[in-house]
Amino acid sequence: MNFVEELEWRGMIHDIMPGAKEQLEKEMTTAYLGIDPTADSLHIGHLVGVMILKHFQRCGHRPIALVGGATGMIGDPSGKSQERNLLDEATLRHNQEAIKAQLAKLIDFDSDAPNAALLVNNYDWMKDFTFLDFARDIGKMITVNYMMAKDSVKKRFNGEGDGMSFTEFTYQLLQGYDFLHLYETLGCKVQLGGSDQWGNITTGTELIRRKLGGEAYAITCPLIKKADGTKFGKTESGNVWLDARYTSPYKFYQFWLNVSDDDAKSYIRIFTLLDRETVESLIAEHEEAPHLRVLQKRLAKEVTTMIHSAEEYEKAVAASNILFGQATAEALHSLDEQTLLQVFDGVPQFTVSKEALGCPFIELVAEKCNIFASKGETRKLVQGGGISLNKEKVTDPMRAVTEEDLIAGKYLLVQKGKKNYYLITVE
Repeated sequence: MNFVEELEWRGMIHDIMPGAKEQLEKEMTTAYLGIDPTADSLHIGHLVGVMILKHFQRCGHRPIALVGGATGMIGDPSGKSQERNLLDEATLRHNQEAIKAQLAKLIDFDSDAPNAALLVNNYDWMKDFTFLDFARDIGKMITVNYMMAKDSVKKRFNGEGDGMSFTEFTYQLLQGYDFLHLYETLGCKVQLGGSDQWGNITTGTELIRRKLGGEAYAITCPLIKKADGTKFGKTESGNVWLDARYTSPYKFYQFWLNVSDDDAKSYIRIFTLLDRETVESLIAEHEEAPHLRVLQKRLAKEVTTMIHSAEEYEKAVAASNILFGQATAEALHSLDEQTLLQVFDGVPQFTVSKEALGCPFIELVAEKCNIFASKGETRKLVQGGGISLNKEKVTDPMRAVTEEDLIAGKYLLVQKGKKNYYLITVE
């Protein structure tokens, strides 16, 4: 597989430095991509870069994931109008370990293949570098005029935000030094990143040229935006994380399932490993019957399985089916509490005490919870076969509701018709 051609048809190349394609066609090449360790999980905004590393390895090259322990202490000004909070070393180390565990599910770090990936942390080579040494050996290589010409610097100097501290101004030099260090120690000739990183990356190639007379290259991918121009990867509740502690597999699956048709067409190329023929046939099938959401379903399946597992994907599908009336009582009882609350987020909720258990169903829903206006209305609905408790039709309004009915030990789900749900919490 040809790396550049693979990325081109997927719409994943924004800028490519002359000579980069020829270098990759000539020999197995080492490239790195920087990841900011500001949290102990990656989110789907990072996934574009991770997929690029994955393609790079699949095409026979050696990827390096660089966790920016040192640069993370400073903060990249690219695309930002404010300084960020700085993290201490213990937090950064914890975040690095968590990020490596996530990357290892997607990229091969452990085999004895010649292109097995490496994980490095720039703190390891920056921590003993004195300010005087850095100013003398690296600072004199790049002029202030060169640094000021970068867009990320110009914007801040022209009044966006609160100006720029010296700390942030040095960021592109530090990132440039990373490239120089990896070029010297690991033969790394290419840096990969988002299009907002072009200025920082080219500072690195310039530093390598001026200090060592070496050739190095930059390849960037477009920043992913939604079709309506808004930021990709954010929901009302914030980032969509890869760690199940922050975004459950169900919510993760729902994010991909609910993207627009236009977004699904680009995301299926970017976030899956499906080949071109499969992608094109899925898009054609989707266009014949958009209401079936073939693209979104396949996208959600591929990404959820890749990040979580096939089992978590199946559970997410089962949880989704519960809302749309196709699920069994057994599927409902198999939900964990977090997923149950997410599936029924937004439905009317009621709370009763444990003493209410043992009372007839009609009393629970008409008097203790006021789900229905009266016992008479409840009786009519039951007689018409229109009420379910935990996905099972209620045939006797006088049936006792007991502890055995509870889902996850504390919930009851009442359903009227196909679409009206009511969640009762028993405390």
